Amino acid sequence: MEILKKLNIESINQGACTGADQWSHGKDLGELESFNPVNEQLIAKVKRASAQDYEHVVQTAHKTFLEWRKVPAPKRGELVRQMGEVLRKNKDALGSLVSLEMGKSKQEGDGEVQEMIDMADFAVGQARMLYGLTMHSERPEHRMYEQWHPLGVIGVISAFNFPVAVWAWNAFIAAICGNTVIWKPSSKTPLCAVAVQHLCNQVMQANGYSGIFNLFISDDNLLVDNLVNDHRVPLISFTGSTAVGRKVNEKVASRLGRCLLELGGNNAIIVDETANLDLAMRAIAFGAAGTAGQRCTTTRRLFVQETIHDDLLKRLVQIYKQLRIGDPLEAGVLVGPLVDRKAVNDYKKTIEEIHAMKGEIVFGGNVLKREGFFVEPTIVRAKPDWAVVHRETFAPILYVMKYQKIEEAIAWHNAVPQGLSSAMFTNHVQHSEMFLSAAGSDCGIANINIGTSGAEIGGAFGGEKETGGGREAGSDSWKAYMRRQTNTINWGNTLPLAQGIKFEV
Repeated sequence: MEILKKLNIESINQGACTGADQWSHGKDLGELESFNPVNEQLIAKVKRASAQDYEHVVQTAHKTFLEWRKVPAPKRGELVRQMGEVLRKNKDALGSLVSLEMGKSKQEGDGEVQEMIDMADFAVGQARMLYGLTMHSERPEHRMYEQWHPLGVIGVISAFNFPVAVWAWNAFIAAICGNTVIWKPSSKTPLCAVAVQHLCNQVMQANGYSGIFNLFISDDNLLVDNLVNDHRVPLISFTGSTAVGRKVNEKVASRLGRCLLELGGNNAIIVDETANLDLAMRAIAFGAAGTAGQRCTTTRRLFVQETIHDDLLKRLVQIYKQLRIGDPLEAGVLVGPLVDRKAVNDYKKTIEEIHAMKGEIVFGGNVLKREGFFVEPTIVRAKPDWAVVHRETFAPILYVMKYQKIEEAIAWHNAVPQGLSSAMFTNHVQHSEMFLSAAGSDCGIANINIGTSGAEIGGAFGGEKETGGGREAGSDSWKAYMRRQTNTINWGNTLPLAQGIKFEV
């Protein structure tokens, strides 16, 4: 296939790698098959990693860490800068592979690679800003300060819906902090991971390294448990469902390791009576229907002030009628397929549940009768207390509810167990300030007059409650990949104790 040729991966199908030409050859456990969700046709096969492969990857990553941590942070940043350059050269091909294997539109696939590039640029700058603090000691002739050291080997378990960008959020920051990384990608998108690993290998080889960026591919839960339970891996970054994330957190906590969790989202937009509806319409449609509803930041709930509810809903239906559904690699296609048959079945079950509750489907609600995993973006008149509204369905289903007072809308907004992204469209300064206050949105991300999707890498990304509390990408998220050390230096000739304690011998 032409895309695979451009990325030079057509002949490589091993399931684990630690560097250039170091694809592991452990026990043959068969192959994972990657299918195109547009037509269910086989794209390629990737060998499953074995327990032997995993052990080789961990040992290599740990051995490399012992030396990589000694490299000055700005020089570590130089390697990440080169990763950004390699990604720039391969943006079109890698973006196309993301669209081919995952199903998001070509422009969204390219956008995901651009996010990796942006993350590399950010990490290069951050490499010179791993700041600690200096504190005043209460004891004379003492200096006290804190510094940050790398943790070790970082485990990154990523999801299918962002098959490359989320890895970059973690891997580039972890690397400039002095860590090495083991990546376990989704078994639904293994080719994207293999392609990225090839690019990593190019950069590592050019700089005389291997084992900084490492990969193993498996759909065996027992093998993934090896990573989660491994004491040699002090931090596990997990992106996925709340149900699986809870189990990961329990296992890592039992060994007193660290978890960085990016779990489910049930994101909402509030539109008040002062909002610019032209602005709101675009954000709602992109947030709810883009990526076929398979983003953690997808807009799933919409609260509309009752005086504008009917007008907004009418306009939204007209936009949905114009959404072009099809092969995401075709120009002009805005909505691609769901990732697999299970996702389609989950969509169908949710639609059946809506019908059982006598919910009104204003638009959509059908599986399209064509090859591939296509469904209609769907709009539902709903009630805020429905169980289905409180649950995340990874599909393009938008629940629309009317409210009277803004306090009511905020209360309904916060009533779900998830807490990732949120937004309000308003030109009312009191409403916007209320939404952003401690008494407003309880999410990790809260926006005014932009939608729930499309977070920039400069800010910390993550959410509260059942979203897991983790933070990735910008701001001071780098601290998650490091350990804090407080240092006190006595440069005098006496030994005064803290708190005025006297100990004479």
